[in-house]
Amino acid sequence: MSKFWNDKVKEIEPYVPGEQPKDKKYIKLNTNENPYPPADNVIEAMKNAVNDDLKLYPDPTCSELIEEIAKYYSLNKDEVFIGNGSDEILAFSFMTFFSKEKQILFPDISYTFYKVYAELFNLDYKLVKLDDNYNIPLEELKFSNGGIIIPNPNAPTGKYIDIEQLRVLIETNKDSVVIIDEAYIDFGGESMVKFIKEYDNLLVIQTLSKSRSLAGLRVGFALGHRDLIEGLNRIKNSINSYTIDRVALAGAKVAIKEQEYFKEITKKIINTRERTVKDLEALGFLILESKANFVFVQHNKVSGKYLYETLKDNGILVRYFNKDRIDNFLRITIGTDFEMNALIEKLKLILN
Repeated sequence: MSKFWNDKVKEIEPYVPGEQPKDKKYIKLNTNENPYPPADNVIEAMKNAVNDDLKLYPDPTCSELIEEIAKYYSLNKDEVFIGNGSDEILAFSFMTFFSKEKQILFPDISYTFYKVYAELFNLDYKLVKLDDNYNIPLEELKFSNGGIIIPNPNAPTGKYIDIEQLRVLIETNKDSVVIIDEAYIDFGGESMVKFIKEYDNLLVIQTLSKSRSLAGLRVGFALGHRDLIEGLNRIKNSINSYTIDRVALAGAKVAIKEQEYFKEITKKIINTRERTVKDLEALGFLILESKANFVFVQHNKVSGKYLYETLKDNGILVRYFNKDRIDNFLRITIGTDFEMNALIEKLKLILN
């Protein structure tokens, strides 16, 4: 611990990303990346962007990308915000919409960056405990608060909340911002974007990292009422006006346009997920119902920690959370059919 750290740095517990080991070749099923590459024309657009213009700053307004996203979702351009990955947008959102005077709410088993940001920005927060079936108890979110943030589908559970239930939640919290983190919405869920015109307190955050195979690009976006978007821009332009580089803007713009490929690979992943669920159930696993590109599973006889460690020794990485209530679960990213077959075969050997 450095003597030069301030008190906040000393006390903060940072987010821990999934392993990215370099010691050998692994089948990586631990960080919810898309197993399929970006579309060819997305790669081509990025290659073409590597030119003499790199000596110039990128467009700080991301105007062309915003136009494509607005067109895709039938929104106005002032209802779209672009950020350097959805994590940055989450950070900006905590700074923009939440204050120290009012308690914010989010689930206790959820994306751990929420807790990190709440503590980093000195916010009062309450962890709302998932019920025994790992559902988010929406009734406990329907009282006066300083803001709500929930992922839909939830991570790491993969569980999805119906949009009509979320509408009721938004309507009962009209005096605070409700943020729906839709990082995994394209794998079987229905987005809340269609209600943005109806609710001025709804902010939807999405990413190109998962369903559009661009985790390495770091581009996310938020959709909401123009006043919410203006607030995000005020924070962004007080920290770093040029959050998205020229190459990322070029690739992201084409990725939004490339709808056929997007539909093809998300359908592939959904089909592989459903088949994998059946294979895991046949091996004695309990699997929470998932609408994401991963499944959350536990075995009825063998501990999650043992399975995680043994799979790693056998060249397969999955995510293990050594935390209360979920310390027997594994979060398994859905890979290609070949990768999931390899997982099932290794599990058969381990369990036998």
